[in-house]
Amino acid sequence: MTLDFAGIFQEEYRVLRPRAPMPPIQVRFRRFTSLNTRIYLRNGQILASLSDLLEGAPESVVHAIAHILLAKLYKKPIDPTHNLRYKRFSTSAAVTRQAELIRHTRGTKRFFGPQGRYFNLEEVFDALNVQFFGGLLGRPELTWSEHLAKRSLGHYDAAHNTIVVSRVFDRPSSPRYALEYLLYHEMLHLKHPVKMRGLRRCVHSREFKAEEARFPQLTEALAFIRRL
Repeated sequence: MTLDFAGIFQEEYRVLRPRAPMPPIQVRFRRFTSLNTRIYLRNGQILASLSDLLEGAPESVVHAIAHILLAKLYKKPIDPTHNLRYKRFSTSAAVTRQAELIRHTRGTKRFFGPQGRYFNLEEVFDALNVQFFGGLLGRPELTWSEHLAKRSLGHYDAAHNTIVVSRVFDRPSSPRYALEYLLYHEMLHLKHPVKMRGLRRCVHSREFKAEEARFPQLTEALAFIRRL
């Protein structure tokens, strides 16, 4: 049975705003690269855009999504039951795997290569791999960022198996140990993937932190990064 998504949004609107006039509500699905949802109020009409990953969601989850989006739109408290129901759905193993697959197939990754002006990421990776991982860690795609990003100094993208490092490190004033630490941190994400503990994502596990502490110039590297 096909769900009436607009009808479900109307039901949740009436719960949140029992005496307000019912505006026109349009729900549409978009080929987002993740489990995205958006909601707008334009010219008196509510427009909700949902990831097409949600087309087959259970009715109770759709009610939860409608409630959460409308509550945010009208700055109302979010019912904990709806919040919990959606979190359980979005963090389930099946949905997580599907979202990762969609992000890999639909998403694009700009690749600028490992060779910078002063450092080569592949050379640094290989040296760290031997020093800390016995040379056993598979090398992902390595690339410098497009810009001198200071908010995101580095990240590991599991969907595209790529480590991106900010070009802010590719200059003569950057100590090599700072770049080594940043790359080592992202390499640990390769070794210790994100795990779910109940409804919480565990990004930096106890094992992750223990291995990170092995980096010999950790204090100096963190101090340099803080100055950035």
